[in-house]
Amino acid sequence: MIWRSVVGKLWGTILLLVSVVLFILTILLLQFFENFIVEDAKVQLSQLAVSLSEVIEEEEELDQSIETVSALVNAHSSNLVIVGEGTRYSHASDKSELPILPYKMFQSNEELSAVLKNGDPVSVQGDFPITRNGETQHNEILIVGVPVQLTPNEQGAVYIYQSLELIEETTQKAKQIIYLSAGIAIILTTIFAFFLSTRITAPLRRMREAALEVAQGKFDTKVPILTHDEIGELALSFNRMGRQLKNYINALSQEKEQHSSILSSMADGVITFDQKGKILVTNPPAERFIQAWYYENGMREQVGEEVPEQIKELFRRVVNLEKEQMGEVSLQGRSWVVVMTPLYNQSYVRGAVAVFRDMTEERQNDKLRKDFIANVSHELRTPIAMLQGYSEAIIDDIAGTEEEKKDIAQIIYDESLRMGRLVNELLDLARMEAGHVSLEVIDIQTVEFFERVVHKFQGLSRERNVGIELELPYKGAVFAADPDRLEQVMTNLIDNAIRHTSSGGIVYVTVIDRKIGLSVEVTDTGSGIPEEDIPFVFERFYKADKARTRGRSGTGLGLAIVKNIIEGHGGKISVHSKMNEGTTFSFFLPRKE
Repeated sequence: MIWRSVVGKLWGTILLLVSVVLFILTILLLQFFENFIVEDAKVQLSQLAVSLSEVIEEEEELDQSIETVSALVNAHSSNLVIVGEGTRYSHASDKSELPILPYKMFQSNEELSAVLKNGDPVSVQGDFPITRNGETQHNEILIVGVPVQLTPNEQGAVYIYQSLELIEETTQKAKQIIYLSAGIAIILTTIFAFFLSTRITAPLRRMREAALEVAQGKFDTKVPILTHDEIGELALSFNRMGRQLKNYINALSQEKEQHSSILSSMADGVITFDQKGKILVTNPPAERFIQAWYYENGMREQVGEEVPEQIKELFRRVVNLEKEQMGEVSLQGRSWVVVMTPLYNQSYVRGAVAVFRDMTEERQNDKLRKDFIANVSHELRTPIAMLQGYSEAIIDDIAGTEEEKKDIAQIIYDESLRMGRLVNELLDLARMEAGHVSLEVIDIQTVEFFERVVHKFQGLSRERNVGIELELPYKGAVFAADPDRLEQVMTNLIDNAIRHTSSGGIVYVTVIDRKIGLSVEVTDTGSGIPEEDIPFVFERFYKADKARTRGRSGTGLGLAIVKNIIEGHGGKISVHSKMNEGTTFSFFLPRKE
């Protein structure tokens, strides 16, 4: 509706204000004109009465002035009454419809008789009824009386009276003029108010439309500046505000994008909580933490259980103490260190931000470091103890014969070789893991290479009564690799297969030359590897048979070295095994351009 708009309100306000002013002005003007007309009539009648009294007093006889007096009375459409002690005269104007008032009324009326008694001029306005033929006639009359000297010996009064209807007609005409003027003023005010309100509110409506567009993100919206008054200044300020908002929004968007990129690229998880502990912002590592908790919680989403209880306890401590708190949470086999810091909104805590760091690898590395030291110490302790023991036997001359001395010397020599192999393999493995060993990649003849490697184990296989079969690709196949390192891999895998295969078993070596790379499988029919030990066969110092004697069983570093060599070539190695059926080690080396 128009009355709910600014145009309607401004229009109605101006119209109401002007209407009230015109209403009050009309009442005042009507009152003023009515009083003015009445007063003007009194003044005219008073002046006429005075003029008549002067005319009468100038003549010695009343009859001589009657004609002049009557002419003056006719000219003013009034009636005349002259009253004295013995004189009575009345005259009605031809234009007057008023009857002649009786003389007794002038003598009996208290106000009118004051002229005769005291000689004071009077002016009386009111209803003077006259009874004729039994009927009372009411007359609204204005009577003016002045004293007059009728004769040297007679004092009288001249009364001039006029009907108030003539005055009322004049008043009505004045009212009509005032009402017409007020109506015209209202119409003009309505048109002017509508034009003014429309002109004032048109820029405001444009600003409203521009504000809605700005609210929708169209910050380039401009309001046309049509005037240089306050509305023009408002439009100019609005345009400046739009530019500033665009700059601020762009700055905030860039900062938000920067923060989002930083959060997304962080290796640590970040979760922001509000004052009630509700999650506001997360990054991918934190989402993985929440998903792990969701999985551990039985795939159930419950209000208030979005994070583990340890995190909620940390949050409560941060909010209550307003200090940084630290804790550690174990979830799905992984260790998370949590550092939570309060977020402030000026003077009070509005939430907290938690940083999650996955310390699983660090914990595993610490454990591996400790296990490595323990394993090395354990592996070296036995040969060192044997070296010390047999050395003491030689020193103490326990070995009586030369044959016994040779046996002791052979044992010392074997153990020293074993210690040397252990140290060399540890050094090789450390260099490989540190990336300090470079591969000498050359083209090798696939068939000739694998035939030569397998041929080295013919003696060991015959000694253990284990067969070995080789399946090769077509003649002339060429593959690029480091022949020494690849021979080390094959030596380790074939040696392990022969050692863990019982008498009468067979070891199969299968080589397949594909377009994308070289596939090699070493399969035995031995005792196999327990299922729970399969994931750990490539770890350092791993030995599936934990009960066997050390002697010539190896150092437990071979498969770890094999894995590093294969990965150094960009390939992958895997193992499959079943207890009492055998084991298959397979690796793939991609073909390089």
